[in-house]
Amino acid sequence: MQLELLSPAKNLEQGREAINHGADAVYIGAPAFGARVAAGNTIDDIERLTRYAHLYHARVFATVNTLLFDNEIDDAVQMLHQLYNAGVDAAIIQDLGLLECDLPPIELHASTQTHNATLPRIQFLQQAGFSRIILARETSLQQMAEIRRHTTVDLEAFVQGALCVSYSGQCYLSQYLTDRSGNRGCCSQPCRSAYDLCGPDGTPIRKAQHLLSLKDFSAAAHLRTMIEAGITSFKIEGRLKDLSYVKNVTAYYRQLLDNIMEGHPEHQPASSGSYRFFFTPDLEKTFNRGFTDYFLRQRQPMASFLTPKSLGKRIGKATSIRRNTVTLQSTEPLTPGDGLCFFNPQGQLVGFLINHVQGNTITPNQMPAGLTPGTPLWRNNDQAFEKQLQGRTAERRIPVSLTLNDTPDGLQLIISDTDGCQATAAIACTKQPANNPEKATEQTGRQLAKLGDTPFSAASIENHCQQPWFLPPSLLNDLRRQATSRLEQTRIAAHLSRRGHCPTLAERQSNTTPYYETVLDYRANVLNSRTEQFYRRHGVQQLEYGLEQTHAYQGKALMTTRYCLRYELGACLRENKKALPEPLYLHNNGQWLRLHFDCRNCQMQLFAAQPPAATPPKQ
Repeated sequence: MQLELLSPAKNLEQGREAINHGADAVYIGAPAFGARVAAGNTIDDIERLTRYAHLYHARVFATVNTLLFDNEIDDAVQMLHQLYNAGVDAAIIQDLGLLECDLPPIELHASTQTHNATLPRIQFLQQAGFSRIILARETSLQQMAEIRRHTTVDLEAFVQGALCVSYSGQCYLSQYLTDRSGNRGCCSQPCRSAYDLCGPDGTPIRKAQHLLSLKDFSAAAHLRTMIEAGITSFKIEGRLKDLSYVKNVTAYYRQLLDNIMEGHPEHQPASSGSYRFFFTPDLEKTFNRGFTDYFLRQRQPMASFLTPKSLGKRIGKATSIRRNTVTLQSTEPLTPGDGLCFFNPQGQLVGFLINHVQGNTITPNQMPAGLTPGTPLWRNNDQAFEKQLQGRTAERRIPVSLTLNDTPDGLQLIISDTDGCQATAAIACTKQPANNPEKATEQTGRQLAKLGDTPFSAASIENHCQQPWFLPPSLLNDLRRQATSRLEQTRIAAHLSRRGHCPTLAERQSNTTPYYETVLDYRANVLNSRTEQFYRRHGVQQLEYGLEQTHAYQGKALMTTRYCLRYELGACLRENKKALPEPLYLHNNGQWLRLHFDCRNCQMQLFAAQPPAATPPKQ
C-alpha cells in the first residue's frame, strides 16, 4: 500500500519546497474558486509546479472547492480543463454541480467541505464518481476503520494544522456576520474573535474570551493507527502559512512516515527519492496555538480561550525580575531577536523581544508589564531556527545508475532510475587512449557523477568502454546533461501516462444511485441549478437553496460543531456536571448568538438571536 504525505502550497516556491522536504503530493489553489481567496495561483505557475513534482512522481492537486453560482459554472469548467492540460493530477471540489458538467478526465477528490462526516455520505460520494474522500476533521480512529471496511475509495485525513470549530461546509457564521462566506472562500474567521458568554438575561458569565477558538490539530502520535485504520493520504493544513511552516512540518511528518514504513515492505511512499535534511524539524517551533488530537480517540479539552495567536514552544519560566533583566529557568538556548510571550494576571497574552542574552539572563527590548517570578514563558519566534529555515534546508534525490559505452563514432551514456525509467544520450568524438588508465577511469567516473543541478544522485557508475580513454571534462559534461535532461522528460511523461481519471459525463449522467435522503435543507449547500440537477438525478424530491443564495438566516443553525462549550467549562449535561443557566448566548460587538446543545448527538449549534431581555430587579 502506498502512503502519501500531502503538503500545502501557497505558491510555486512553497510547492517546490514541500516536494524537496518529502511531500508525496501538494495541493495548491487554482486561479479562482479555491476556497482561499488569498491563495490563488496562475495556470503557468501551477504547470511549472506539476513538472517539478512529476520529476519525483509526486502529484499536484488543485483546489477548486468553493460553492458556485450559476454564472460561475462555465468559468470553473473551463479552468478545470486548463488545469488538466497543465498536468494537474486531481481537482479537489466541493460543488457537486460540477459532476453535471463536461469535465476533463481528471481525478476528483471530495473536499472536506462536502461534509464527509458519515458513512452513508461517503459511500454515496464514492458511487457518484469520486476517487478520493477527504474525511471530516472530527472523524475518530474507530470511525476511520468503519468507513474503510465499507468503502473502497481512497481516504485522506488531516494530520496537522488549524482546526475549523464547525463541521466543514456547515458553517455560515462568517456569511451571516460579514457577508463573507467560508463556503465561497472568504471566511472572516469569526471563530477566532473574542466573545462574552452570557446567561438568559444577557449577564456575562465569561467576558472577552476566545470561546470558539480551538488549539491546532496534531495526529503525530497516531499515524501508525491511522494507517491500520485504512488512511492512505496524510494531509497537512496550511495554504496560508509561511514557507518556514511548510518546510518544518513537511520534514517532520516525512521522518515519522519513513520510520513507520521501515521494515514494512507492504507500505511504500507514494513518490520517489531519498531525502537529507539540514535542520532538525520541530512542530512547536513554527506557528501553533498548542496542540490537540481533537476527536481521534475521544473528546477532550481543546479550546484556546485566552488567545487565537501562536504560542510557539514553552521554554520554561521566569525566576527573577530586575529593573532591566529577566532570569529564566530554561534548557533552551536563547538568541537576541527571539520573541517570548506569557499570560499576564488578567489572562492577556503579552509578547516581547530579547535584545541581549547572558547565560539564562535576558534583556528585553522593553520590560513587560505583568511578568512575575514563576510565570511560564513560551518562545513564539525562534530567531536561530527561522534563520536556518531561510537557507537551504533539504535535498531530495532519485538514485540512478550510469553506464558508459563505446559507439562506432563516439560514446553512449545510459541512465536508469529506481522506477524503471531510462534514457540514452550519444555523442560523436575522437577517442584517445589514456596515458594513465587508472587516473582516466577515476576522472571519468567522477565527472559523470556530478549530478548536483539535477534531481538525481549516482548510485552506481559502470564504464564498459573497451579501454580507458582520455575524455575532456566538457565532453563528459555535455553527455551527462543530455542523458539527465532526457531522463527528466521520460519521468514526467511516465507520470502523466499513469494519471487517474473520473467517469465521463455520460457515465455520470447515467448514474442514478439514490441519495440516502429525499428532502434536503439549506445545509446541502445548493447554490446553482446544476447542483439541484445532480441531487434530483439521485432521487432528491425536495430541496432548499443555501444561505449564500437566500440570506434567510433566522431559525437556521449558523454553525454545527462537535465542540461543546458546556464540556469545556465542566458543565457537560451528559456527564451530570454542574449546570449553567439556559439559554446561553455569545455576544460580540452588538451581535448575539444563541447556543443550542444537542446532547443526544453530542453537538452544539449557534443561531442568530436578538439581545436577551434583562431580568427586572427584585422589588
